[in-house]
Parts: sequence; structure tokens; C-alpha cells
Amino acid sequence: MKLAYCPYTLVFKQPAGTSRGILTSKPTCLLKIYDESNPEVFGLGEASVFPGLSPEANESFEYKVVELLANVAIGRPTDLERYSSLKFGFEQALRDFASGGRRLYFQSPFTSGKTSILTNGLVWMGDFDKMIERIDEKVKDGFRCIKLKIGAIDWKSEVDMIEYIRRKYSEKDLEIRVDANGAFSMEQALPRLKRLADLGVHSIEQPVKAHLDPSLMAFLCQVSPLPIALDEELIGIYGKEAKEGLLDVIKPQYIILKPTLCGGFSGAEEWIDAATQRGIGWWVTSALESNIGLNALAQWVGTLNTTLPQGLGTGGLFTNNFESPIYLDSENLRYNPDHSLSSEQIAKLQWRE
Repeated sequence: MKLAYCPYTLVFKQPAGTSRGILTSKPTCLLKIYDESNPEVFGLGEASVFPGLSPEANESFEYKVVELLANVAIGRPTDLERYSSLKFGFEQALRDFASGGRRLYFQSPFTSGKTSILTNGLVWMGDFDKMIERIDEKVKDGFRCIKLKIGAIDWKSEVDMIEYIRRKYSEKDLEIRVDANGAFSMEQALPRLKRLADLGVHSIEQPVKAHLDPSLMAFLCQVSPLPIALDEELIGIYGKEAKEGLLDVIKPQYIILKPTLCGGFSGAEEWIDAATQRGIGWWVTSALESNIGLNALAQWVGTLNTTLPQGLGTGGLFTNNFESPIYLDSENLRYNPDHSLSSEQIAKLQWRE
């Protein structure tokens, strides 16, 4: 067996604003595994390393990729526990290869085109007028759940924006989720959570920075009038016992699963099992993968029998994305079994071995 990799830079169609800064591009790494006797049949995956979030987003990443290549060649296992994005990409490639290199990672009614996945509409940060425009576009496009990135413009403007939304759309008509990406201080958090709850917001992701103090986050989850979803808090937590311990201490209302950042399919399933046993809700979001990783991610979600809106509507963000069988139909993510990832695009990539 052989493994090859291809560094690839995704370019945003429009700058994407978060509380951590503005994104115009994002690195990723594509993987393919194949048998040298039949290189035309290969398994494809994506290790979507995320600078600023992925612990492995440093000079060690490519060294680990080269180590993985060498170990695959001699049939030796590689410890990828602390390289979540690489673990996720390798899991994808192995699953694809096992199914004949057809980019069919998980078979389900979703991949047969019979069912769809409900998604939320993601609204990136921007100035007040731009965000209002984007919100109205999402509602016009048929989304009944939107996710707002907050924490970059001033708090008053963000409250004004949500008040504007609620004047136009009731809680029954439109669910609002917000994602602060850790932008609030602990002193700011409670009064702001109270204000958001009064405005009929559904939940908030990561109101304060992750890993500050589990007991403080636990207190916030206990007294908050608004349900809290942990996101970045899950990154860098390794092993079943550590995951269960975190949930037992903090007791959040929800967790947000990004397999790129929380241990691949296998790591995310550990989180789901632990959360389900504790009555904690969850949903899945992309970590800005290309359509290669997003396709695999959507196929996995299609097997999970969840009815909550998922954060998987990111396939149209990039100018240089790959053609894909997944597509948005209003708020529903669908899979066209008559289409596949573009073999022509993949063949043109500069693979390294």
C-alpha cells in the first residue's frame, strides 16, 4: 500500500469574519491511499488542518504526514491521536479505499438520494448593514435556522441586529443560534447571555475562551438562562475517559462536533456516545473543509438519524472548491447519486509521495 498527499489552499469567495480575525484563505491537505498494482483505484480523504484551532497546525504537521506515508508503505501503524485532522483524513481515505474508491464512505438513504440533512444558514461577521443583508438572504433562500458569528463588531450593534431580526421573524419562524468563538469575558458573559435569551436566541456556542477553568465554565452552564454549546472546549481532549470527565464536570446543554478537530469519525462518535448517555444534545458542523472532506462528513451525518439543523452548508464558500455530489436545496443538504467528486480535478493535483 502507498499513501500520497497534496497540500492545497482554499480561497474564500468573500472574506469570512470571525472574532479571531478575517479569513481570506485556508490551508488543507488531501490524502490518497492505493495499491501500487492498481493505482487508478484509490481512497481519498482530507486532513483539513485549521490554523489557530488545530493543535497540530505547526511545522510538525508535514513531518507527521511523511511519517504516516512511510508507515503505510511498510504496514506499520501510526499514532494519530494528537493529529486530529490527519486522523480524520486518513479515516476517510481508508473507508473510501475499502469501498472500491467510489467516494462512498457511508451508505445510507442519504447517499441513495432518498433523504436530506437539515442545515442552518451561516452568517459571517461584518458590519451591521452587511449582516442584515446576509440574514435576509438566508431567510429568502429558505433557511429556518441561522447561525450568527458574533463578537467582532460592538455588542450594542449585535443586539440591535438581533432585535431587528426578531421584529421581522418570530421564534416560531426562525431559530437563531449564535457563535461567540470565546469572545466574551467571564464578567460580560452572564448579562449578555440574559439579553440574548430575552431576544429568543436558541443557544450560544463557546461564549468564553476554551480551557480557561472547567469549574467556571460549569458554573456558567448551570446559571445561564441561555443554553450553552461547547465547541473549542472539545479540542485537545483525548481519550474516552477524558471526554466523559469533561462533560461530567461542565454539564453543557449541547456540544458541537467537528471531526476534523475532535478526533475524526471515531473520536466524534465517542463524544456522541458520552453526550447521549448524559442527556446532552449535539450537532455536527464542518471545519471549513473542501467538498472532499465535506462530502465524507455529510455521508457520516446521514447515518446518525439526527433531526436538528447541522452546520454543513459550507460547500459554496471557496472559489477553487471541487465539484461534488452534495448540494443545498434550500435548507436541505442533498446527495445526488448520479454525480461524484470530479476525477479530472483530482487527477490534476500535484501529489507528493
